[in-house]
Amino acid sequence: MVTRFRCRHRAALLVLHVLHHRVKREVKRKAAGCITVTTVTDWGHREMMSISLWRKAEDIYQMGEVTSHVLAARVPGRLDISTQAGVFSYVGDWRKVLFGNVYTDGSPLTGWRPDTTEVRNGNSH
Repeated sequence: MVTRFRCRHRAALLVLHVLHHRVKREVKRKAAGCITVTTVTDWGHREMMSISLWRKAEDIYQMGEVTSHVLAARVPGRLDISTQAGVFSYVGDWRKVLFGNVYTDGSPLTGWRPDTTEVRNGNSH
């Protein structure tokens, strides 16, 4: 999930940064599907991106159970901060996506899963 915030003033960007830091801690504690959250800030353009990784797309709904996030979601409107957000999903192994190769290692978010037929035959990697 990527959310971009565009602030009219650096003071609003600073408030957003402090708020995001507080919310991030609670999200990581209470939303079991959250892998990590980070930010990228462009102070010159007064923009911040919040980038979060989730085990499954439906885990994003867990944000609704985090009280500080629900309350913080109201702040951009009050501070005249513009927002854009999008969900970006795993579409396949990079070799398959870029080159059409059929080889795949599985999703980097879930880790390697052994081929169960080889494990049963005693031929694990």
